[in-house]
Amino acid sequence: QVQLVESGGGLVQPGGSLRLSCVASGSIFNIFNMNWFRQVLGKQRELVAGLTSGGSTKYADSVKDRFTISRDYAKNTVYLQMDSLKPEEAAVYFCDACIGVTSDQRSQYWGQGTQVTVSS
Repeated sequence: QVQLVESGGGLVQPGGSLRLSCVASGSIFNIFNMNWFRQVLGKQRELVAGLTSGGSTKYADSVKDRFTISRDYAKNTVYLQMDSLKPEEAAVYFCDACIGVTSDQRSQYWGQGTQVTVSS
């Protein structure tokens, strides 16, 4: 019905950059918000950045001024530009979206995640 697919992860050296993408597809009437989370194995998932349908953004304090979330409305895609990456930010990054599948019905969806490794 609705799918979220992340891409753009990989291996990067400390201080390097990556741009993650998340594409929503399927039966979509409207997307209310899209977010990026990350999770290290054995630890809790944490919010990295979020973008509302009204254009408001939010960031974890640890990534503010280094990460940028943006959205392409025509392509139902949200991006996360990550600069000056740190080793401790290696994790699986997930996108999340609150999607209206009809004019009066909405649900939260998660992608499968894309792995980011920060190492020399």
